[in-house]
Amino acid sequence: MKKSSKTAAAPAAPVEFEAAMQRLDEIVTQLEHGDIALDQALQLFEEGMGLYRSCTQRLQEVEKKIERLVKTERGFQLELIEDPERE
Repeated sequence: MKKSSKTAAAPAAPVEFEAAMQRLDEIVTQLEHGDIALDQALQLFEEGMGLYRSCTQRLQEVEKKIERLVKTERGFQLELIEDPERE
């Protein structure tokens, strides 16, 4: 896996959700070991926060698009769930 030399506090291009989650897991593992220099730890933390924000934003976008199958008099139809907390 090729490592990027730029700080990824805010990724330039959208990162695939699963790839971002995997990278977050790697960052947490590195930080938990505690055997890295302070400057590198800070850089990893900033990258992780950028990925966290990206993932959170993506999840919010997906939640807005959730649909459910509803039985009606005319059969089944898809209904957009606008507020998942109301369910």
